[in-house]
Amino acid sequence: MPSSGPYDEYALDPRAVRRGFDRASASYANAAGVQAEIRARLLERLDLVKLQPATVLDLGSASGQSSRALKDRYPKSQVIALDASLPMLSEARRAQGLLRRFQRVAADAHRLPIRAEAIDLAFSNLMLAWCTDPDRVFSETARVLRAGGLFMFTSLGPDTLRELREAFRRVDAHTHVHRFIDMHDIGDALLRAGFAEPVMDTERLTVTYASAERLMEDLRGSGAANATAGRRRGLLGRNAWGEVARHLDANREQGLLKLSVEVVYGHAWRAELPRSRRERPGEVAIPIAGIGRRIDPKY
Repeated sequence: MPSSGPYDEYALDPRAVRRGFDRASASYANAAGVQAEIRARLLERLDLVKLQPATVLDLGSASGQSSRALKDRYPKSQVIALDASLPMLSEARRAQGLLRRFQRVAADAHRLPIRAEAIDLAFSNLMLAWCTDPDRVFSETARVLRAGGLFMFTSLGPDTLRELREAFRRVDAHTHVHRFIDMHDIGDALLRAGFAEPVMDTERLTVTYASAERLMEDLRGSGAANATAGRRRGLLGRNAWGEVARHLDANREQGLLKLSVEVVYGHAWRAELPRSRRERPGEVAIPIAGIGRRIDPKY
């Protein structure tokens, strides 16, 4: 992906990202309404794919709603919920059905603890927007997919929350909204990683809120806190926040704040990779059957 130089104010802080989702684990299912809607639309796209995967990887599973839906769709498949947040995986345990169990793995998508060519379907809803190096994530996903395996995902495009970005820009020079990647750059990165014939498209949603405060509650409650390097380290202050809210009011229609969400959909099939790329030097392969033991029993 393109870089803006040695210091990038929009670069994501992985620890801040993880802390945000850790704190939001208990509230995520109720606060992540937009994420749930996008997840439902992505799942519908699986109806068009003739696929009976033996193993399914839910990348960035959060509190397990996608993993549960994937297990319901493919009851004979082994479904693996993978997330960097242990508290989210604890919540995911509760999302399981009595007869619809899935495995939970605490890991970073930039370095998957899964052997090469072990997965038939990789599914990811909005995780890419929180990754520091999407190229690495795509390369790892290609590595663990079998040749002919499918990667289906969503991300967020540059117009997402543009109204909020502009409102904050009028108040101070800090970064308050993430820089989201254009779908054409995502498609190029998929090709670099060894995926064949990536298909990308976008959909623009309008989300409404009664107040700016309710918007920020949902962002925090869903883990979507600001994790950029250029973020303000202290509190914004009541007067400055009042200015932000006033600028957001310019987007009201019929009493409701309107905000843009640009959804990027993508799917691609894993092409045959050169043998040298299938395993990393010094890699320890973990059998799928033993993957569940990576989770502390209390979760």
